[in-house]
Amino acid sequence: MNLHNKTAEELHQLYKEGKVSSKEILDPLFKRIESMDPKMGSFLRTSKKRAYEQGEKLDLKRKNGETLGPLAGVPFAVKDNLHIKGEISTAGSKILNNYRAPFSATSCRKLEAADALFIGKTNCDEFAMGSSTENSGFQLTRNPWDLNLVPGGSSGGSAAAVAARLVPFALGSDTGGSIRQPASFCGILGLKPTYGRISRFGLVAYGSSLDVVGPMARSVHDLQMAMEVMAGPCPHDSTSLPQKGASFLQKSLSLEGVRIGVPWHFLENLAPQAKALFEKTIKDLTARGAEIVEVDLDLLRYSLPVYYILATAEASTNLARFDGIRLGHRSPKAKNLNEIYTLSRDEGFGNEVKRRILLGTFVLSSGFQEAYYQKGQKVRTLLIEMYKKAFEACDFIATPTTPFSAFPIGAK
Repeated sequence: MNLHNKTAEELHQLYKEGKVSSKEILDPLFKRIESMDPKMGSFLRTSKKRAYEQGEKLDLKRKNGETLGPLAGVPFAVKDNLHIKGEISTAGSKILNNYRAPFSATSCRKLEAADALFIGKTNCDEFAMGSSTENSGFQLTRNPWDLNLVPGGSSGGSAAAVAARLVPFALGSDTGGSIRQPASFCGILGLKPTYGRISRFGLVAYGSSLDVVGPMARSVHDLQMAMEVMAGPCPHDSTSLPQKGASFLQKSLSLEGVRIGVPWHFLENLAPQAKALFEKTIKDLTARGAEIVEVDLDLLRYSLPVYYILATAEASTNLARFDGIRLGHRSPKAKNLNEIYTLSRDEGFGNEVKRRILLGTFVLSSGFQEAYYQKGQKVRTLLIEMYKKAFEACDFIATPTTPFSAFPIGAK
């Protein structure tokens, strides 16, 4: 049946109807991982024993006529900055090389409670800092469509694994594009939900006011299934939204009366190939009845510098906990307390993480906090107001996911 080609929705239906066992679902996936992933590097670790044990329990549950969860029989992978109880969580960093999670992230716990089968942890840029998965502390991940290209980042391992049919869906995290961009580079779908829609509890923090957890898959229906399980309030996360999970999919394909905003002026200098594909998409939306309206998003030109001020400021604070005392690698060369701090962090953190810690510490330092950090927060507020105004004129805003396609490894 080529089960590795099936979507999560199709696998769940086959399993629910008793047409396949959990072993029949898992076997072809692990065989593909073993044969393909050594060249691609999407997984840091697989959890084969755990997956088959979960599957056996699920088969027994089905045999006994018990109610199956909404993701019964569906394997999933998790970006390595999300905790699964009992599993190693490194966030792609050597400083957490041997950290075994004592609890599960809310998102992962909900997926397992819905009878999904966890199969392994995927590679990522260290502490989710990067756009190509070249900044992992452990290995390089390659794009499954062309092994000379990057898969995007920082959730590049999850994107590559889904695109290569090693797993039907996977979790990523998005702080500044880390779900959406690798999904685009690998030709799959990635959803960055509204901040707080999915709990951040159990996600290793990068920029806490920006981080979100989200699903990556090959079909909209699979994103919907994962979202309906994971969304909802969490008592461990004060920033989670109080609304409970709801249906995230409208079955109707009609766009009659729907207004879609396009920031044409902001997109004037888009690369020719990206522009052509985007304009084709807009024509398709118009053909389905959508009304295209122009919106002003010109302030977006300030979004990247604001991101690099606010995200790195939060990162410098969040990563201070990895000090070689309570958390993280401790240098064997250290001879005193000061050397424990400095040598442990120097050996454990990669270059990109060090750069962002330095930048974040600088913008928060005395004499510069008002000039950079506080000004960045003010511009962030202006960007929020800009979007509020734009949404007065439309229901959705459409832009290209990325301004270019996957680039060669080492090119940047």
